[in-house]
Amino acid sequence: MLVEDRLDIIELIAMHGHLVDAGEMQRIEEVFAADVVHDLTDLGLGTVTGLDLFRTPDPGVEHPVGHHVTNTVVTADGDDRALVRSQGIGVRADGTAGSVVYEDVVERRPEGWRIARRRVLVRRRPLT
Repeated sequence: MLVEDRLDIIELIAMHGHLVDAGEMQRIEEVFAADVVHDLTDLGLGTVTGLDLFRTPDPGVEHPVGHHVTNTVVTADGDDRALVRSQGIGVRADGTAGSVVYEDVVERRPEGWRIARRRVLVRRRPLT
């Protein structure tokens, strides 16, 4: 995998927070594949396929005002696929924060690199 691909993937992962926090859901296909599988089981929300998760958000779910991603590690899985693991920090409106791990499968599509699968794991205890 080329260095340029790695940089593109790291920027892709970061762009998620920028778009969501700015409310630019009409641009979410710049990050996620149209057929993305979003595993939110650890959040109690099951698995969601497609982009409707962003276009029609559940009003009963509290969303952070800030999504921050860090510690991104890209592992090539062929020329057009990568496994990406990163840590997310969500800051809520009341100032409290939470931590998650994103496990992503990223694929090179005709429109560029896109997240094809994302699993969100909530960090609830230290050293687990």
